[in-house]
Amino acid sequence: MDYKETLNLPATDFPMRGNLPQREPEIMQRWTELELDRKLSEPNQEKPNFTLHDGPPYANGNIQRLTSPAGIAMVCRSS
Repeated sequence: MDYKETLNLPATDFPMRGNLPQREPEIMQRWTELELDRKLSEPNQEKPNFTLHDGPPYANGNIQRLTSPAGIAMVCRSS
């Protein structure tokens, strides 16, 4: 029996795999073109800086981009 035919999944334009290692350079280029970092930081220019110390150095290199926001969300929810 082919179970794929028994699933009721929506039809989307999204690829089945994220392929992040291949797509990340494209995403970063688009964010650079949109000046996304400047647009996001502009409203907070007058606010004091806040540094989140999110654990020790990581064995596999730098912290991944979504690790800190996930930690911030947990801190905010538990406060």
